[in-house]
Amino acid sequence: MNAFYPRVAERAGHRCEYCRAPERVFNFAFQVEHIYPVHLGGLDVLTNLALSCESCNLYKGGAITGWDELSQQEVSLFHPRLQVWEEHFEWDTTLGHLEGKTATGRATVHRLRLNSDFQCRARRIWAPMGLFP
Repeated sequence: MNAFYPRVAERAGHRCEYCRAPERVFNFAFQVEHIYPVHLGGLDVLTNLALSCESCNLYKGGAITGWDELSQQEVSLFHPRLQVWEEHFEWDTTLGHLEGKTATGRATVHRLRLNSDFQCRARRIWAPMGLFP
């Protein structure tokens, strides 16, 4: 396990900092990921680390930008240390979809595939249990 995990997980409330999935419903710890990748010069410091579910970490990979369909521009992905989640995302309680409120939010939803069938079904189950958002 990553040595930073306890502090990163506590700071994140044991939720994925991108999709807000609750870690406690999974049978394994979430991953500590570099917001700004090491291969691009990112540092292994708390301010550059986020708690990420496996799905978000897999689809984000080393990316720091994504495509926003509305503006037709490549924009920065959501940065959990510098931005406020609620300013960039909202969720549809009926469908379980996460909607991007900004270009950054929309690009992050698209790049990280935050509205996969699996994730939307899971959110619809978690919400009545008080586990999401």
